[in-house]
Amino acid sequence: MATRWGICSAGKISHDFTVALKTLPPEDHQVVAVAARKLEDAQEFAKKHSISKAYGSYEELARDPDIDVVYIGVIHPYHLNTCLLFTNAKKNVLCEKPLAMNTKEVQQILASAKKNDVFLMEAVWTRFFPVSVEIRRLLAQGELGEVKMVRSEFGVPLMHVPRAVQKELGGGALLDIGIYCLQFVSMVYNGEKPESIQASGVVHYSKNRMAVITCSSGVQLPNDAIIMGTKGTVRVPTPMWCPTSLVVNEKETEYPVPEPYLPLNFINSTGMRYEAEEVRQCLLKGLKESTVMSHADSLLLAELEDEIRRQVGVVYSQDCQ
Repeated sequence: MATRWGICSAGKISHDFTVALKTLPPEDHQVVAVAARKLEDAQEFAKKHSISKAYGSYEELARDPDIDVVYIGVIHPYHLNTCLLFTNAKKNVLCEKPLAMNTKEVQQILASAKKNDVFLMEAVWTRFFPVSVEIRRLLAQGELGEVKMVRSEFGVPLMHVPRAVQKELGGGALLDIGIYCLQFVSMVYNGEKPESIQASGVVHYSKNRMAVITCSSGVQLPNDAIIMGTKGTVRVPTPMWCPTSLVVNEKETEYPVPEPYLPLNFINSTGMRYEAEEVRQCLLKGLKESTVMSHADSLLLAELEDEIRRQVGVVYSQDCQ
């Protein structure tokens, strides 16, 4: 039986996710419905991607009995209410990152998923790339020795993009692109919470281990990541958030992503196939969360983001509710 997907929102990221799904076997993954706030947007999306059902509201998608899992591609200030709509309708959910605006909202979403006994995962797609799988293998087998330092950078000029700068749209570099740096560090340090954070960019962990992240929506950065251990070094060349190569002790290995059947909005988006396949495997096993991107991982990311924002002085309206 194919995993039957519903797509919530007909925007750019939903387009790319749907294209990514088409790189997987049709007997494993099918998109059966799409919903947008305007019916004509959903219909246009459905036509472009050969989807049989188009809805002019998210509520209609939530009521569709033929959906196994919903992909939520709305912008992050709307994640809380949209996730709750689908979890309360007993739908499994893959929600775009960041899962929510702050820790309190993430806790509400996780509690709702648990209460309604449904699968829920934050779509941190980077975690599922073959490059990330290989990094976890190298770390687990101790091939880098003791990791002492992690550095991760992501900066691209986004000041012209409204959702990247307007506070009411969840603007700011941290939640949009800084999360990729944070998730990388959290993955390398196995979900450990740092002992201290200095929001100028230095994060301290136990045993004198350190992490430095730099994120910016104002300038172009090298956009790579490095893990330095006592026995070796691993570098993830740009683009570190959707990597297709890995340099281990100066030896580079390529991990190309499949070609898309339609033009993409974002680089390497067919790599979203890996998180989609993770969702399918979890559902087949009856799991309610992924061990690779767990609920605890999502909570940790939110807590780190909250502390960094507190130090920098960024407050969203959602923090005051």
